[in-house]
Amino acid sequence: MKDAWSSDEVRKAEEPLIAAGEPLMARAAYALAQAVLREVAARTAARPGGVRLHGGLGSDGLPGTARVRSGRTPGSRPGRPAARRGDVRGARVLLLVGPGNNGGDTLLAGAHLVRRGLDVTAVLASARAHEEGLAAFEAAGGHAVSLADVRVPPVVREALDSDVVLDGLVGVGARGALRPPAGGLVRALAEAQEAAGRRWPYTVAVDIPSGIGVDDGAVPGPVLRADRTVTFGALKAGLLLPPAAQLAGEVELVDIGFPADAGPDHWAGAAQRVTLGRHAMPGTDTGTGRVHRMEPADVAALWPAPTARDHKYTRGVVGVIAGTSTYPGAAVLATSGAVRTGAGMVRYLGPEDVGTRVLLARPEVVVAGGRVQAWVLGPGIPAFDPEEGPDDDGQARRVFGALAAVTGVLSEDVTGGKMPAVIDAGALTMLEHRLPAWAVLTPHAGELAELLQGLGHEVDRAAVEARPLHWARTAHQATGATVLLKGAITVVAGPGAAYTQADAPAWTATAGAGDVLAGILGTLLAGRSADVVADETLAPRLAAAAVLVHGRAAAGASAGGPVAALEIAHAVPGVIAELLGG
Repeated sequence: MKDAWSSDEVRKAEEPLIAAGEPLMARAAYALAQAVLREVAARTAARPGGVRLHGGLGSDGLPGTARVRSGRTPGSRPGRPAARRGDVRGARVLLLVGPGNNGGDTLLAGAHLVRRGLDVTAVLASARAHEEGLAAFEAAGGHAVSLADVRVPPVVREALDSDVVLDGLVGVGARGALRPPAGGLVRALAEAQEAAGRRWPYTVAVDIPSGIGVDDGAVPGPVLRADRTVTFGALKAGLLLPPAAQLAGEVELVDIGFPADAGPDHWAGAAQRVTLGRHAMPGTDTGTGRVHRMEPADVAALWPAPTARDHKYTRGVVGVIAGTSTYPGAAVLATSGAVRTGAGMVRYLGPEDVGTRVLLARPEVVVAGGRVQAWVLGPGIPAFDPEEGPDDDGQARRVFGALAAVTGVLSEDVTGGKMPAVIDAGALTMLEHRLPAWAVLTPHAGELAELLQGLGHEVDRAAVEARPLHWARTAHQATGATVLLKGAITVVAGPGAAYTQADAPAWTATAGAGDVLAGILGTLLAGRSADVVADETLAPRLAAAAVLVHGRAAAGASAGGPVAALEIAHAVPGVIAELLGG
């Protein structure tokens, strides 16, 4: 499992290491330089030939304002032939340097690069610079200029004429949008990056892309999108959370000596400890520190795989209340997701004509009431209007009955009492009581905004998309339920932890894909129904596991192109077999 630390936790981990004289900055700088060298060498090897002419210092203070290039092979200067394939010498690197330790890491990395023969320029965005880093950079032969002297437009031109840009403006201690002059510089660079497209140089963020919300993944101002983020010691939450994670590119975690488990006395003031995966995270269940990402081995460990002693009832019975005569496809997709995930039995409750369509697609589904161990409620059911009352198909009445068992309002009903549930689409508008954590809400951003508005929060879809973790946690606090906020990067918030999964291709944003996910999760909840009710931290983990399986199934069915929802369901057994086989 990938575990992300909050900025406070990172600082607390650094303090004893710095006091002990551990060379954290030197380790970070070396790893950063190696990442740049690998990329430059790979790109040079892939681009044979080419000529590059460098000028001297221009009137703007930056080297090489007049250049003519054929191709983008770094390493060619007047008077010598183009560099050998894979040769890094002469490659142009631009450092964007802030005043703190991240700026120091960047300058020390620049010194390594200069010594390897790269042409490195540092733009100092502040009147202050890390003294040790700047001294080492200039001693190695690097060229440093002040943003106050050269202004923004020449820096943008220099970036466009570079092979690599390193963003080391701010680190984990920064809060909010970048302030001037760094904010204006990054805005101009980001606009140029958007306009340049593939012509923009390879961009590496130092620890984090400058300007992201380190703890919540928010993007409050301009951010220069990175192709790679080289982060030190521990993952930061903002590198896993949307929307910031979509600006981080490939994330490379560098070990600089942080302890795998710092021990209970390491974190001052920690009220409790919850250990999930390799790292231990302190804090309350609504804190910003614990953000995790499930990996295949984690899902395999959670999966309710059958044994020779199991039968259809012990494997889990999923009850599905989905679809109407107007929207019958949702019922087919939700039941297909449940069947293909390995439910012992799937029961469908709904209009007769919809049940007939379900049987045509999935003849193993039982279209009758009876024993159920988890519910899937709401796909394809319209929002409930209390003034109009239950819909003609009776699906709202059925959902209300199932929710009574989930919430424990009824001590027992025909299905046997309290049980977990997936609450989706129309069922999200039928919540009347506080929910247990084993109820998993599965809204998209618009549905979550509507739910929160009903709970008294002033929020719209754009606000949810800007701060998805915050609003998912707010909904969890307000309802008691586990909240699975669907999106390109899905966020799960529940007791004890938050999870974020990015397993599906963009092609997955298609009608019906969420119905299949509901069926997958319903099967997981049914297969571990008693465990989920007994352990409130299990539902969020199962929700994240379902998202991983759904995403990998979508990726397999897509194969790089469009995918239909039913194809995702058909791909699920292969994904599960691969996970369990591994």
